[in-house]
Amino acid sequence: MATPIQQPQPGQKPTPQQVAALRQQLAADAAKQGMTVEQYVSKLKENAQHQHEQQQLQQQQEQEAAAQQQQQEQQPINPGAPDPRGVAVAKFLRSQELKSRTCILNGQRKDMFKVKRAIRAFQSEAYKKACLKNKLLPQITDRKTADDAFRLLPLSLLALRVSKIDPHEGHDHPKPKKRVKGLWTVKIEQQQDVKDELHYVWLYEGPQWKTKLYAGGALLAIMAVVMFPLWPMKLRLGVWYLSMGMLGLIGLFFAMAIFRLILFVITMFAVPPGLWLYPNLFEDVGFFDSFRPLWGWQEEKKKKKKGKSANGKGKASTNKDSPANPSAPITTAQNSTATSSSAFTNPRDLKPRVEEVEED
Repeated sequence: MATPIQQPQPGQKPTPQQVAALRQQLAADAAKQGMTVEQYVSKLKENAQHQHEQQQLQQQQEQEAAAQQQQQEQQPINPGAPDPRGVAVAKFLRSQELKSRTCILNGQRKDMFKVKRAIRAFQSEAYKKACLKNKLLPQITDRKTADDAFRLLPLSLLALRVSKIDPHEGHDHPKPKKRVKGLWTVKIEQQQDVKDELHYVWLYEGPQWKTKLYAGGALLAIMAVVMFPLWPMKLRLGVWYLSMGMLGLIGLFFAMAIFRLILFVITMFAVPPGLWLYPNLFEDVGFFDSFRPLWGWQEEKKKKKKGKSANGKGKASTNKDSPANPSAPITTAQNSTATSSSAFTNPRDLKPRVEEVEED
């Protein structure tokens, strides 16, 4: 029984015995094929070269397929007229509940949604019914066709992928303490991928008939003002009276503002803390609330804060004195806290009220 030939280790020089054994095996394999040793060696070289060429060809085909697939996924976005199919997809998705949230993009508020919400909408029964009504909607059978349909949005600049950023990053000033929870500031990403966890922002705002209507109305108003000399005399006279009335109202408003300031300055020294006429006139309230109430007292915010701090110090002092003499100080502390609380917990009523006085 022939003993197996021990192959030399990689990087190790074969021994003369191993070389002789390899030559014997090579001669035996050539005799089995009916060839000489030289013919058998040349055939082995041709087979090895053929296998190497096949591997290179297969690798080249795989690289071309991957490049073609990547090119399909990363199609360039060319500005221009949007694809009608993309507009149809955008109209359908805007009509669905995608759990959109508001974000800030370039200083403007936009609606943001997740890709997985749109994919679920494509796989719903509502999309199948919409496809029967609108032939522009692409047919969706699996996830790949759903991704292809979603890619119509960024290709037509109807929705773009965004990511969250910090608007105060790189600034010297500290971050503001007050911030709206859940309101992201985002930026547009270069790679418009389609994955479930990614966020997209809507650039498509639907039919702009309201904007066009407002623009037409503004254009008509400007034309009417420009053509004022051609108006009828009665109409021009009515506009003149109306403008004089508006100027009178504006002058009356400024006069009232000056009068209420003078009245406050006088009452601040005569009847502290001072009286305001229409105290909500310049407050951030509605039009009618600006004239209610008719008058009110000036609020003393600083005194209230001082009163609260003094009240806290009085309570602390009573707590310190209570262990030393538990009998006498307790009554004085209760009286002092009662008076201080009555003084500061019952602020002066700023609203006007009418009281009846009995005549003698």
